[in-house]
Amino acid sequence: MTKQIWLNLPVKNVAKAKDFFWKIGFSFNEQHDTPSSTCMVVGEGHFVVMLFEEMLFSSFSQNALTDTKLSSEVLISIDAESREEVDELAKKVTEAGGTVFADTSRKSRLDVRLRICRFRWP
Repeated sequence: MTKQIWLNLPVKNVAKAKDFFWKIGFSFNEQHDTPSSTCMVVGEGHFVVMLFEEMLFSSFSQNALTDTKLSSEVLISIDAESREEVDELAKKVTEAGGTVFADTSRKSRLDVRLRICRFRWP
C-alpha cells in the first residue's frame, strides 16, 4: 500500500528556489539534496516536495516544460490558521523576492470567505 506521495517540480535554479521557500517558512531534508535537487518538507505530515533543476526534471518527465510566465503548470494550495497568517505569508513572499498577484481575500462562487495568497516565486 502507498504510504506517501511526493510532488516533483521543476525550477530554474535549485539554490534560489530553496532560499525563497526557506525564507517563507518551509524546511528541507538535506539528506536528499544534490546540486540539482532539494527536498522540501511541508506540514505536520511531512509532505515531500522535490525541487529539480529543469534539465534533470525534463530527463525523467520526458515532456516539454511549461513556460510559467505564459501558462500555469500546477496550482498548489497551502492551508493557514487565520487571515493574519495568510497576510504574513504574503509579506514573506514579497520580502523573499516573490510576486503576490492576487488580493489575499475574496469571496468564492460559493459565497464562502476564503483566505488566499496567490504568488509566484522568482
